[in-house]
Amino acid sequence: MKLSLVKKLGAAAVVGALAVAGLAGCGSNESASSAASATSDDTIIKVGASPTPHAEILEVVNDQLAQEGYTLEIVPYNDYVLPNTALQDGELDANYFQHITYLNDFNAENGTTLVDAAGIHFEPMGIYTGKTTDLTALPDGATIAVPNDATNEARALLLLEQEGLIKLKDDAGLSATVVDIAENPKNLNIQEVEAAQVPRVLNDVDLAVINGNYALEAGLQVADALATESDQGQAAEAYVNVIAVKDGNQDAEKIQALVNALQSDAVKQFIEDNYNGSVVALF
Repeated sequence: MKLSLVKKLGAAAVVGALAVAGLAGCGSNESASSAASATSDDTIIKVGASPTPHAEILEVVNDQLAQEGYTLEIVPYNDYVLPNTALQDGELDANYFQHITYLNDFNAENGTTLVDAAGIHFEPMGIYTGKTTDLTALPDGATIAVPNDATNEARALLLLEQEGLIKLKDDAGLSATVVDIAENPKNLNIQEVEAAQVPRVLNDVDLAVINGNYALEAGLQVADALATESDQGQAAEAYVNVIAVKDGNQDAEKIQALVNALQSDAVKQFIEDNYNGSVVALF
């Protein structure tokens, strides 16, 4: 399976996301109809996914699932909200784009009832070069772009703290925001940007802290990063990317078939062969 075939999904991602948004905005009867269409056929597994790497990884298991009698339908999204609202509304059987901490926070903030069916992989977040090419040469007043959603902003700030650029309040933890910066010796300007847009501002800032999937989509490799999270510590546990389903569906036969296919040697080998450490299998 060639990555180039899968990356064609990226061109359709915005169209797919807008189509889902349109469905989400329809009346209750139409929503009920959409929910029924997503779940009435137990041989169809409809999964929302980020184009890179999630949809690419899902393509690996397409043939295996077909041999088991399932049809895998991948719906691409370039968004962190629509895949969850579509899943909650029954328009999807599962989604695969987010880490567990984001999923938990999304439930708490939106009253959704989504759960993880399984952990699949970890994408180390990295600090990437913009106008500045060396952390030790970072000038006073430099601008660093970070994701603006709660969990990924905290993650980015913790990485900046790991590299000694800032110090957070002791109790900030996984919910840290810019107001939790206790020490900022270089008077860094932390610019909060929607996660998918962070790579696009890279040339306009000194540094950018970028999520693994968006770094990959932008052609960046973890080897290009000036610093990254370790895949052996707390970050890997807190930010494992999961298969999410609506609570009550995690034990459904087709969801278990999807999980078993994704936690296979073939998927692990594909990840090792294609992502050069930017994606790390955790099974």
